[in-house]
Amino acid sequence: MTPLVLAALAAAPAAAQPAAVEGDAIPQSLTGRPGDPARGLALMADRQRSLCSLCHAGPFAPPHQQGTLAPDLRGIGARLNEGQLRLRVVDIKRLVPDSIMPSYARTEGFERGATAWQGKPVLTAAEIEDVIAYLATLKE
Repeated sequence: MTPLVLAALAAAPAAAQPAAVEGDAIPQSLTGRPGDPARGLALMADRQRSLCSLCHAGPFAPPHQQGTLAPDLRGIGARLNEGQLRLRVVDIKRLVPDSIMPSYARTEGFERGATAWQGKPVLTAAEIEDVIAYLATLKE
């Protein structure tokens, strides 16, 4: 087990817990409680906040607003468990260093990025848990 301490999550609202990576997953909730799938769906569909639908397709945005740069997320909850989903959202770069997907919680080690986002996570720990809760429902 490799500890992954994310300063941004530790400082974020919702009493974030240090995240421990086990293999290709972060098995434990970042907040100590499950997220809300309805809030996760709203975040996934929000092109200004989460940015998910800019690259991904799935049942969370109108078809004409879905991206094709990244994997389609339909059925992702059947392919990956919550811990695997969590690591991918928290810091995909640990698994795929050249991924274009942002690390939604990591705040350091980036060479490029808008000034407004520097030193800040894209999503809070609670918001990440909401997205995970929603993605876990996508079984088909």
